[in-house]
Amino acid sequence: MTAPVRVLVCDDQPLIRTGFVTIIDAQPDLEVVGECADGQAAVDLARQVKPDMVVMDVRMPVLDGIEATRRLAGSGVAQPVKVLVVTTFNLDEYVYEALRAGASGFLLKDAPPAQLLHGIRTVASGAALLAPEVTRQLVGRYAERIRPAETPADDGPLTPRELDVLRLIADGRSNSEIAATLVISQETVKTYVSRILTKLDLRDRVQAVVYAYRSGLVT
Repeated sequence: MTAPVRVLVCDDQPLIRTGFVTIIDAQPDLEVVGECADGQAAVDLARQVKPDMVVMDVRMPVLDGIEATRRLAGSGVAQPVKVLVVTTFNLDEYVYEALRAGASGFLLKDAPPAQLLHGIRTVASGAALLAPEVTRQLVGRYAERIRPAETPADDGPLTPRELDVLRLIADGRSNSEIAATLVISQETVKTYVSRILTKLDLRDRVQAVVYAYRSGLVT
């Protein structure tokens, strides 16, 4: 039997935190190994209990979720922990910063329990990406507010076809949808995605979406 995914829940609102813990612990394949109410406690507790992933609020006392995410999953962290950020609708700038800090994905706090569980399993699976429908939420609700960099990113390393694939990723398309659009196999799409992430030094598709909007490749 596969060991359950070990989850640490961090949210400064007791009611929401308790709700998350109850929902997660009710699943046979998930296990809550700790809960806390601020980012510093999340960092300290994660180092003690070594969870597989952290469900992280953004705005919290002592240390906010963005900095806590950076310390747990940011570049240069020796043993990064997967982080799923949960936030309210009007915190798009915080979500963007959290993704830049190393979060593997995000969900809205008012998402139904099934979507929370799906997000946890997706991030914990090792794929380090969000389901296409969740990526579409990022694109539809947040990406239009991401300001392009003053100097467009250098997309020189990418071939024209890789740019096509990147734009479709940013549109929230799944591998099968990209394959159908470009009339190529899904295996070829996977190869392109891997090359894009490697060339641009990105960890996952979420970062690719942010990159595409930030660089002005997609508006």
